[in-house]
Amino acid sequence: MRRIFNDLKIMLLANLWIVPVLAALVGALFYFVAPPPPMSARLATGGPNGGYHAFGVKLQTELAREGFTLELVPSAGSLDNLAKLQAGEVELALVQSGQELNLDATERAHLFGLGVMYQEPVWLFARQDVAFKRLADLQSLRVAIGSADSGTQSLTLPLLEVNGMDPRSLPDKWQQIGGGRAAKALADGELDAAFFIGPAENALVQRLAANPDLQLLDLRRSAAYQARLPYLARVDVGEGMLNLARNVPAHDMDTIAALATLVANENFHSSLTPLLLAAAREVLKDGNLLDAAGQFPAVSSSNLASLDEADYFYRNGLPILQRYLPFRIASLADRYIILAIPLLVLLFPLFKVVGPLYRWRIRSRIYRWYKHLRDIDRQLYLGKLQDPAAEIARLVQLEDELAKVEVPLSYSGELYDLHVHVRYMIKRLLAQQKVERGVAKVA
Repeated sequence: MRRIFNDLKIMLLANLWIVPVLAALVGALFYFVAPPPPMSARLATGGPNGGYHAFGVKLQTELAREGFTLELVPSAGSLDNLAKLQAGEVELALVQSGQELNLDATERAHLFGLGVMYQEPVWLFARQDVAFKRLADLQSLRVAIGSADSGTQSLTLPLLEVNGMDPRSLPDKWQQIGGGRAAKALADGELDAAFFIGPAENALVQRLAANPDLQLLDLRRSAAYQARLPYLARVDVGEGMLNLARNVPAHDMDTIAALATLVANENFHSSLTPLLLAAAREVLKDGNLLDAAGQFPAVSSSNLASLDEADYFYRNGLPILQRYLPFRIASLADRYIILAIPLLVLLFPLFKVVGPLYRWRIRSRIYRWYKHLRDIDRQLYLGKLQDPAAEIARLVQLEDELAKVEVPLSYSGELYDLHVHVRYMIKRLLAQQKVERGVAKVA
């Protein structure tokens, strides 16, 4: 056992040069590895009673299970969310599809669409006495088109425009109000009709559908709208879908919907993408009245670039490690594995050279003495050896030094060969010395 430990000691000492090399490579690995992603982010949602905020609360709760903090930042709506993203006030925002068209190409280049979260149908509610066939019938009525710069208005105006109605010269009776304010004015008879945008489950939409003084108008021609406004989706609404008791709508109809899109800016750490989308998938897994279970999140159809991490998620789901490990651990492992691969590529030839180098280091302890033996042998051959006695004394001293040389057990044979060769050279020198003495006596 002692001999084994001695051999290990010799091997470690012979390869001690590997330590600083490994230290340098590992140091480079830690230096170049990306820092861990932050475990917090800010999400611009909208008003506290809106659909964006309700979704944000659910997403916040789901992410908290992974130790991730999602801060919800209220806003004036979709356009304000875009402004907050551009200003760097938040890293994430829920944005209505089509809003990105208000930005130029340079501004859009700094934003990324992570995916569609759900559909936001357009609902046109009117008083029961309103006769309606198409949007042009509203021109003589009192209509709410959404508050200024709101998502509702930004969708209503293009709808009017494709119907040949100039948004810049709307009737004086049309009002730029929306949400709860428009709903109250409509219920009180101060308006004849009003546009609203939101999921079917939205509390405001449900309240309007339950009001017996109001009716849900069928926009019709949804395919024509979608063809002209491709950032919108066509949604089928079955009879009684909003309110079974009042049978709203009174017949199967279809409408158009904006797509609530999760958008990130350049401050967002892209490695958080699978975590966010997996949480969104869990929140949305059961679907709703109009969205099928498992339908969302879905690939973004906006005019924004997508992140590679989002593309991977939609193709393959979560990264392999994140399927079995908590996000923090999986994220750490992912980053180090990526950089460990080139490190291993460098270590492979390094360790491959360890064996030959180790043998050379051990044998050099033995073979360096052969140079002296070869010099003596050459001098004997040429007859130039001046003082055999001095060389004998040096070789005897060499035998004492060889007794102190430590080599692994597997190299002992070569060491003992050297002992034999030293003793052989001593015998030759003694014979040479004897010959010289005989010659001296004869002389």
